Amino acid sequence: QVQLMESGGGLVQAGGSLRLSCAASGRDFSIYGMGWLRQAPGKEREFVAAINWRGDNVDYADSVKGRFTISRDNAKNTVYLQMNSLQPEDTAVYYCAAHRGPLRDVTGARARTDFGSWGKGTLVTVSS
Repeated sequence: QVQLMESGGGLVQAGGSLRLSCAASGRDFSIYGMGWLRQAPGKEREFVAAINWRGDNVDYADSVKGRFTISRDNAKNTVYLQMNSLQPEDTAVYYCAAHRGPLRDVTGARARTDFGSWGKGTLVTVSS
């Protein structure tokens, strides 16, 4: 297992940008597929983006495609989520999560049960 800690959340106006970071500790971070999920007040946790262990395969929810970019730096044990053109509907707690194992193709591995380790989340609030 890996331990995950998110940072970078905050308050931003609509149209603005934020970059979230997820620092991982523990063994073998580089072998895990990684993802970001979010949970808005009163809603279910939903998939946002995922990236495979090598960083050459990504997947995005339709709602963020073209606005958000997931990336990773295995040398720094860190995953990022660059969020541009933020909208009030993007307001949520954002969670970093590690897939249960190495995935070459993360497409479709979006369910909560596909992820085995979670961070505690970071709040993103987008004002209109």
